[in-house]
Amino acid sequence: MSERILILVDVQNVYYTTRQAFGQNFDYNRFWSQATSGQQLVKAIAYAVDRGDEKQRQFQNILRAIGFEVKLKPYIQRTDGSSKGDWDVGITIDALEYADQVDTVVLVSGDGDFDILVEKLRHDRGKRVEVYGAEPLTAQSLIKAATRFHPIQGPLLLS
Repeated sequence: MSERILILVDVQNVYYTTRQAFGQNFDYNRFWSQATSGQQLVKAIAYAVDRGDEKQRQFQNILRAIGFEVKLKPYIQRTDGSSKGDWDVGITIDALEYADQVDTVVLVSGDGDFDILVEKLRHDRGKRVEVYGAEPLTAQSLIKAATRFHPIQGPLLLS
């Protein structure tokens, strides 16, 4: 029997870490094929920041065509020049909300803030948690917390 999976993608994190580590973009189609192969997908959500530009809208439509629900948060530029637009709380809430419907949570992010969530899902909810991240920029605490870590490299990158 196939495992029921939930896929949660921190779009900003995977974009910036794969660009910084490899100078390449994440291959969402290849990832989808790999992550869902032989699995029963319950839900797949991609969390992105909306800057309102056309290229981004096209990318979001590609994600929808693959099968992701795309959740958007407005990009906020502060007066001091810093910006805000992370989805940590939203991803955490959705992970906990859907956890009872799945066997495995697949998290695509290298953000160490998620290590607490991963620990909770594994130890309190008895879930497998597979993390995909650009290894040079993925928090060691997140790698250690995961049931399985998949480094984003080679075939998961667009050349």
